[in-house]
This record gives sequence, structure tokens and C-alpha cells, in this order.
Amino acid sequence: MKTTLSLALCAALLAGCQSAPASTGATGAVTPAGSTATTHAAATLPRYHWQLQEATDGKGQRVSALFVAGAEPVQLDFSDGRIAVSQLCNTMSGSYTLTADTLRIGPLASTMMACVDGARTLQARYASVLLNANEYRLTLAQAGTAPALTLRRTDGHTLVFTGKPTPDTRFGGKPETVFLEVAPQTRACSHPLIPGKQCLQVRQIQFDAQGIRVGVPGEFQNFYADIEGYEHREGVRNVLRVKRYAIAHPPADGASSAYVLDLVVESAQER
Repeated sequence: MKTTLSLALCAALLAGCQSAPASTGATGAVTPAGSTATTHAAATLPRYHWQLQEATDGKGQRVSALFVAGAEPVQLDFSDGRIAVSQLCNTMSGSYTLTADTLRIGPLASTMMACVDGARTLQARYASVLLNANEYRLTLAQAGTAPALTLRRTDGHTLVFTGKPTPDTRFGGKPETVFLEVAPQTRACSHPLIPGKQCLQVRQIQFDAQGIRVGVPGEFQNFYADIEGYEHREGVRNVLRVKRYAIAHPPADGASSAYVLDLVVESAQER
């Protein structure tokens, strides 16, 4: 059974809007009210990356400007009382609070990078306007399926997102943050399942609280694992901040840790 919550998504000028009572949706599912709805939504929202799949206006027509060919879909992330809107030419972020059946979002601030692509510029403008709206309905799909997040404005504009599990959700725990220096060139390395494999050359480095390198790093070593989100370019040296997750039950021929790129700290072309 689907769980449906009616909620208001309020920008700063609408911060005083009132909660809506429990209701019955089109599927017949009764909307939870009060602390049960709050707890369920609060626990579910941060566990997924919410990626835009559908967008329609008040007449049911697709809002094509929100989709750019070859670009990742607009994405919402919720964490520690903050919402981030990414996969635009700029990232927007702001605070949010969830009480009863009301989700309130503070003013969305944006980074100021130039949007050189006209389609991406238009996409960002539409996203900003639609996400700084007033009233929405939040729908979370049943367990065992990709959850759906539906934001419906009072004027009929509707945004439908699907949930993609975050690394914390997929790997079932909190990661350790480590810094890895990746050498410019890969090297041939022996792998029982991948003939002719080329391995990254990696060593771990340390930074102090002021962001200054400390200690003496060891030698570069073959790095057999993948770093999710990282694409290596031959001839480019990188320092990466990555999240390292312990894999509880790795296969006999598999890695015991998973690595997810968090930030490229340094990048330099080597001659």
C-alpha cells in the first residue's frame, strides 16, 4: 500500500502556512497524520537521491525545459535539515523542516557559476521557480520498489522524482573519509578475472585541520578497486577525498571496501 502525505513546500514568504489534515488519495490509501507521517518521511528522504523523472504543468503538458538531452536529471538530496538541488549548471541549497504533514524549505541559495548552455540556463530557471512554490503532495512508494516522491503545486504543476539509494543506504553504514593521491599514469596489473587490467596507482595521504599535508606518504601501489564517481584521465594527477565503506560480506574474490568519490581536492596535468 502506498503511503501518501499532503504537505506544503514553503519558501520564506510562505513560512506561516498551515498543515493539511489527513486525507484519502486517488488510490484509496489513507494519508498518515501527525508524528507517524513525520517519522516515516524524515527517515526515508535522506536515504535516497531523488531524481526527476516527470514534470507536467497545470494542463498536464510536459515541462520539457526541465530535461536536457545528455545531462543527468535534476536531483534533490535531503540531509541534516538541508536540501540540495543538483545536476543543474549551478547547485541550489537551503534548509528544510518537516513537521506533521508540512515540509518547509528556507530560501534557496545558488552557486554563481556561469551557465554557458542555454538549455541548462532555462532548466535552472524553471527548477528555481517550481521548487520555490507553495503546496505539494509527497508520495512514498511501498517497500521493495523504488520510492516515488511527487511534488504537486496548487496550480497543478507536478514534479515526480524516483529514489536512488545513497551509498550509506546501499552499503549499510557510515563511511570513513580518506584522502587518496592518484598518480598520472595507470600500470598493468594482474587480475584473475580481468585480463590486461590497468590499475590506478594510489597512495593515501594525510591533511591537518588547516588543510596542510602532513607526514610522508608511502609509495604508490596498485589500486584494484573502483572509485565510484571518479573517471581517470591519463596524465592527470589527482588528490581525492573519498568515502570508504566496509563491505560486510565480500565475495571470496572481491574487495572488502567500497570507495565513493566525495571531492576532487587537487588536479594537475603532468608532463
